[in-house]
Amino acid sequence: MQEALYDVVIVGGGMVGGTLAVSLGKAGLRVAVIERQLPEPFDHSQSHDLRVSALSVASELILRDLGVWNGVLARRACPYRRLKTWEQNEQLAATEFDAADIDGHDHLGHIVENRVLQLALLDQLRELSSVDLYISSDYELDFAPGSSVIRLTNGKTLVGSLVVAADGGESKVRQLVGIGTHKWDYEQQALVASVEVAGEQQDITWQQFRAAGPLAFLPLSGSSASLVWYDSPENVKALAALDEQAFIAAVEQEFPEVLPKVTKVYGKGFFPLRRQHAQDYGKPGVVLVGDAAHMIHPLAGQGVNIGLLDAAELADVILTCHRQGVLLESEALVARYEKRRRRHNLMMMTVMDMFYRTFSNDLAPIKLIRNIGLGVAGRLGPAKRQVMRFALGLDGWGVGGANKKQQ
Repeated sequence: MQEALYDVVIVGGGMVGGTLAVSLGKAGLRVAVIERQLPEPFDHSQSHDLRVSALSVASELILRDLGVWNGVLARRACPYRRLKTWEQNEQLAATEFDAADIDGHDHLGHIVENRVLQLALLDQLRELSSVDLYISSDYELDFAPGSSVIRLTNGKTLVGSLVVAADGGESKVRQLVGIGTHKWDYEQQALVASVEVAGEQQDITWQQFRAAGPLAFLPLSGSSASLVWYDSPENVKALAALDEQAFIAAVEQEFPEVLPKVTKVYGKGFFPLRRQHAQDYGKPGVVLVGDAAHMIHPLAGQGVNIGLLDAAELADVILTCHRQGVLLESEALVARYEKRRRRHNLMMMTVMDMFYRTFSNDLAPIKLIRNIGLGVAGRLGPAKRQVMRFALGLDGWGVGGANKKQQ
């Protein structure tokens, strides 16, 4: 059977893998994307999906540069201008971030359904003659640097100089090539609910910290919203089993009064929380991006954002090596990419761990310290603005920023 030859084979066509594929395809590299199944087509009459992401300004810039962002906005996305965090007593300790405090920015980010972003990426992929999309429920991989062979369930055989694992936290590619991970599960789980609320579309996303776990509100377009309820696995499973009216009653009892009245529940689901970091970001002939390389606590919604930064940086490394005549399966390519991304990703994971451990308890001394910290943070203008710029991927943490300066 004839083999299809590619510069890069990307296993996983989700948000991160799709972004990488568009970047490489627009530069003319021969790219194959393997995805399990296509997302359901979008219709504005549909209720919002459970799986949503808070895309930062840096992520938006990456997607704009690739011509993807208009495809997102043509479907739906909700910009948020403010972000607020507080303890149990909002009056004693609270910090609110506002885009108005950063020159030249009228929003902090957008809440976007994962499916919407994936569909916008697929729009671009279909226009690129150098990119082939394969839908396959499974595959076999014979890994060999420079000539890895992937056999799909439909009988097609692909050969790639470089294989990219963009296939999630349980990455089959990572396991097949023998790259280990450091990991542990958090003691909390997260319940996510897509709901309708009374009133108009909001411009604020907020999080209230409790010892059992935070409660979060993410605005969606129209009168919809996404609620996130962190709690023990037992409580989360019990909440997921409630009928609509019982769940709304539980939300009204536990969520702060600032939450608009919930009028309908479109769906809910829950998932475990894990910290996981690959021991290496690749080896000659294979690299890892997104959740295949790292999983962090979703407390600040940074998982997809650092994944998109992975994709942007890896695309730059691949294209630079290609121009310089460096083999794509070389150890030098992996080393350049890992140098750019590991330190930043590890820092984000560590910060999320610190938040989790600091706010997921009710010890009086720690509670006093964090209350003071939230209160002070809300009053220190310069420091507050710097934190905002870092969280948004600004000040060199975007594509080709401070990471490259370390080269």
